[in-house]
Amino acid sequence: MSVLINTFNRDLIRNHTKIVIIIWILKILGPVSGIMFTLFLFWGSFTLIDLGLSSVDGLLIDIFLSMMFFLQHSIMVRRGFKQWLGKYMPDIYHSAFYGITSAIALLLVMAFWQKSATLVANADGIIFWILRALFFLCLAGFFWGSKALGSFDALGVKPLMRYISNRQSKPQQIVAKGPYRWSRHPLYLFVIILIWSCPVLTLDRLIFNMMWTIWIIVGTFLEDRDLHREFGSQYREYSSRVPMLIPYRIPKNKSVR
Repeated sequence: MSVLINTFNRDLIRNHTKIVIIIWILKILGPVSGIMFTLFLFWGSFTLIDLGLSSVDGLLIDIFLSMMFFLQHSIMVRRGFKQWLGKYMPDIYHSAFYGITSAIALLLVMAFWQKSATLVANADGIIFWILRALFFLCLAGFFWGSKALGSFDALGVKPLMRYISNRQSKPQQIVAKGPYRWSRHPLYLFVIILIWSCPVLTLDRLIFNMMWTIWIIVGTFLEDRDLHREFGSQYREYSSRVPMLIPYRIPKNKSVR
């Protein structure tokens, strides 16, 4: 009996250590990739690793990197992939696995992005400062929306934290406060504006802006469809009074969660 107890305790310690290591990996990879992406959006595109390609080949690499990131995100959030992944790892690791692969994919995009020498537009004067102010306003709006959401877990660490602290997950609820009173998907809206608020627009950055905007909009429709299925009439009532993306309607004095 004592042998079984000791074995069980050793397994718990090993499992706990593994989870702590994964959490620290996420806490390093997530912020690093996020900061690099934010700098990319703010400064304009840059080249960290010059592959010495022609202009056309460089743009093709950029398109490939974007598509790689889109596919990684789109495939891994699908229910079928999660069911397949469940055959090989416990559910508590799914969000962490998604967070690690997403961070690596984003780092690859940033590391191998090839900047084009073709300048499409370059804002100056008052337009330059308007775009800069818009960037920081939307960056603040993104954090505002993340805080209002409460359950926002960009790193994928919450399931692991709940597991090691022996806490149960709370049922998901519809958030209708903060920016979610104006838009059902304000974080996506803020990211789209962040993408387009750079005053320097090179050809590769124009392609980036167009591809990522289209992908975010398509993803918004798909996520909205999933939320309709998950929450049913409750979400239909919410969507009847709050626009999906663009806040064209003044919200009523109703802030609930």
